Amino acid sequence: MRRREFLYLTGMAALGPIQRRSSPGPDTPRTFEELSQLITAKMAEYHVPGVAFGVMKNGETMTRGFGVTSVDEPQPVTPDTIFQIASISKTFAATAIMRLVDQGKVDLKAPVRRYLPDFRVLDETVSREVTIWHLLTHTPGWEGQLNTDDRGTETLANFVSGLRELPQLSAPGSVWSYNNAGFGVAGRVIEVVTGKNIHDALRELVFAPLGLTRAFTRSADAMTYRFTVGHRQRGEQTEVIRPFSWSLNTTAGGVATSVTNLLSYAKFHLGDGRDAQGGPLLAPAALELMRTPQLRKNSTDDDMGIGWQLRRLNGVLTAAHGGTLNGHCLHVQLVPERNLAFSILTNHSDGWRLVQDVERATQTLYEGLALAPNQPIAHRGVNEAMTGHSTPLTRQPNLAAYIGTYRRPPLGTVEVRDEGGTLVVNSGGANNTSLVFFGPDVAYATAGSYTGSPFEFVRTPDGNVGWIRINGRVARKDPPTASGESRPDSSSRPSRHGSEDRRSGPTADPIEAKRSSAE
Repeated sequence: MRRREFLYLTGMAALGPIQRRSSPGPDTPRTFEELSQLITAKMAEYHVPGVAFGVMKNGETMTRGFGVTSVDEPQPVTPDTIFQIASISKTFAATAIMRLVDQGKVDLKAPVRRYLPDFRVLDETVSREVTIWHLLTHTPGWEGQLNTDDRGTETLANFVSGLRELPQLSAPGSVWSYNNAGFGVAGRVIEVVTGKNIHDALRELVFAPLGLTRAFTRSADAMTYRFTVGHRQRGEQTEVIRPFSWSLNTTAGGVATSVTNLLSYAKFHLGDGRDAQGGPLLAPAALELMRTPQLRKNSTDDDMGIGWQLRRLNGVLTAAHGGTLNGHCLHVQLVPERNLAFSILTNHSDGWRLVQDVERATQTLYEGLALAPNQPIAHRGVNEAMTGHSTPLTRQPNLAAYIGTYRRPPLGTVEVRDEGGTLVVNSGGANNTSLVFFGPDVAYATAGSYTGSPFEFVRTPDGNVGWIRINGRVARKDPPTASGESRPDSSSRPSRHGSEDRRSGPTADPIEAKRSSAE
């Protein structure tokens, strides 16, 4: 598609009617229109072909589609167009688990082995003691970026059985690290407890009772409706990503839905636990627990709930989740104290830039909320830059504590070194990335394609730097030798989950994972 045609279709879609439900507040239509104009401008700036956007404020919902589903076979995006929502799926998985908790069938603090007796990772103590709570808070302590092979209804069972040689990066519950694998294990727990495959279980536990008629976990179902394909940029050319792919780890990233259905789901999470028919579905206390901080994401000001990623802006709690998959970048957010929810869905790998701009504008225009200067923030499922609210420290810290080799078995290593007084990170496949600190143990990239991306260092209980977190995922630092150099930790040895083993192989190198199709 030529650039002129793309801009024409984008602009025409932006002029479409706003879909409105119930009576708006006095400024709501004007604010929504302002945000719509921002989206149109950002689509052109970042080459994003299609966007679906919606806001629910005080029970009133407004949605709008922008642009096209595909630059090759363009159809207008509408509020009912299906997007792969990637890691936003994790909140659906957590909601399903909470329904089982509410029914007395699952205990959040119970060990995984209560439900999966044969569950094993490399560390037997962890195998025995890791809990459902650890899975849903991204704290089981092992590497999470592991691929899944299609084994039909046995996909999750096969995935879980393939974790037997997976070593630990940290003790369960001690270090927050974004973990798709943990949510795959949680999906298998749902299957075993319900006696159903994960597709039927999610439909019966969440989709059907909430009236989500356009929420799917199989591509064969989603593709019978208008759906988007992912895109990427090659210079000035916006191209469709081929082949089309679908996350097989359903509970980590395998849900697809529309912005209309996603806001209905958000409305449920802001409500009193009633289903689409007005009957009780989930105890209000369970919904509240999902939005209650369970732990601090080390070295940041963000917290983790049950499934939801938590952040405070001007003291106001937000519960959000993003997603990144196959050229889609997406976001949904709840602001419970202000009875506000909104969602931004895009079909371009650079859509995260639009998501960030629109998220921050929505928070400000509706509620006057914003990040504080130098507020250290953590990964929430979609890329986010520190640009706009962070300033480098006038006096940078002593770099010696951060230098060394960090490991993410089975994915590889991260090297951190001092180059002329600048901390440089090299993950092997990615170019060297220079960092500047803007707070204690928190830094961001200062040049290249990763400019603005946050990097966090996490300390051990004795105060030493023990991990580096890149794009939400940690790598563990090798302990020093007697000479002061790092030495490999024997528990970090490569396992059969490396690049030759496609049953549960890696996606990309530790930094480049943020550009991959992983959720």
